[in-house]
Amino acid sequence: MTALVPIPSPGETLFYGEPGNPAVVVLHDMYGRMPWLEPFATAVASRGFRVAVPDLYNGFCTPDQAAARGLMESLDVARALSIIDDAVEQDQETGVERVGLVGFSMGGWLALLHAQGGGADAVVAYYASLGSADHGVIPCPVLLQWAEVDSWRTDEDPESFVARLNDHGTPVTQHTYAGTQHSFANASLPGGLDTRAAALAFARTAVFLEAQLID
Repeated sequence: MTALVPIPSPGETLFYGEPGNPAVVVLHDMYGRMPWLEPFATAVASRGFRVAVPDLYNGFCTPDQAAARGLMESLDVARALSIIDDAVEQDQETGVERVGLVGFSMGGWLALLHAQGGGADAVVAYYASLGSADHGVIPCPVLLQWAEVDSWRTDEDPESFVARLNDHGTPVTQHTYAGTQHSFANASLPGGLDTRAAALAFARTAVFLEAQLID
């Protein structure tokens, strides 16, 4: 596969913030753990959280869409969910009781999938949903951050997904950002980045996590 870029600390989960603070696990999109996630995680940690950023691609990222799709399609979902479990467990060893998940696109899908196990107290998903085949009860509040322009597979569209969440009684907050496209928050892909929307989405993410995870 071409266009793959090695990343620092391959295969490791990076941690930011003080041990013992409420935990937030940040899950990268199909492009991998790109450089923009470090300032994002640092900013979340500055709000009083212990932030974990796993590497789901075993040491690589890419700015190339085709290569990214190849990485995503080869992802072992069970292994990815196990990596998330490990990140949560490492935080819990420091006395953490509450855990939030923040995921972008593929990472948002994984966050929503993982939350069905009951191990999360809050989930933030950027431009991500679950189709009916994958969707079970998510027993914690969910914040959904949508791009205005996006494409969805059958029954994964925002309206269908939110309707199922409502049917299950999941507390849902959602925002759509005018003029944006998929990946609008990924600052390592400047062609699609919308800085104003990304900043507003981050502020809403931080406030939501504070409300759900901090007394």
